[in-house]
Amino acid sequence: MEEPALPRPQRGASLEEAQREDLDTYSVDELTERIARLEAEMERTRKAKERKRSGRSAADSLFSFGP
Repeated sequence: MEEPALPRPQRGASLEEAQREDLDTYSVDELTERIARLEAEMERTRKAKERKRSGRSAADSLFSFGP
């Protein structure tokens, strides 16, 4: 018998969790690493946004019937 699947976490839940985290317990080195990881995530997000924007532009130009 198959186990029931766990519910998917809500979109943005991990970001909200990170925002609530107590930073006072982190060392300077840990905060530096956290910043680097957050910056890497921001870059990944920017790239995903740009891919979506490019795809949307391509679709708009393909399906536009203007003059």
